[in-house]
Amino acid sequence: MNRFNPGQLVATPGALTEIEASGDSLVGYLNRHIAGDWGDLDEHDRKENDLGLKHDLRILSAYILSSGVRIWIITEADRSSTCVLLPEEY
Repeated sequence: MNRFNPGQLVATPGALTEIEASGDSLVGYLNRHIAGDWGDLDEHDRKENDLGLKHDLRILSAYILSSGVRIWIITEADRSSTCVLLPEEY
């Protein structure tokens, strides 16, 4: 079940390269994000995302690819877009 509309989906070249190299499914990570599975976040950040859903704030998920590389998925507060990126690309 989707918890919010992700808007336009975009991804950085670096994130796309790493996801392809890992053999993981980008769609799978996006589905987890939209469903409210925030991935590899601490309790504080999970609570911030839950507040973000209620108060139209930015939402961040973090996942570890099977290759060990970390990706972030960020949905803007206005829900106009969601970006997949590497943390160092932020």
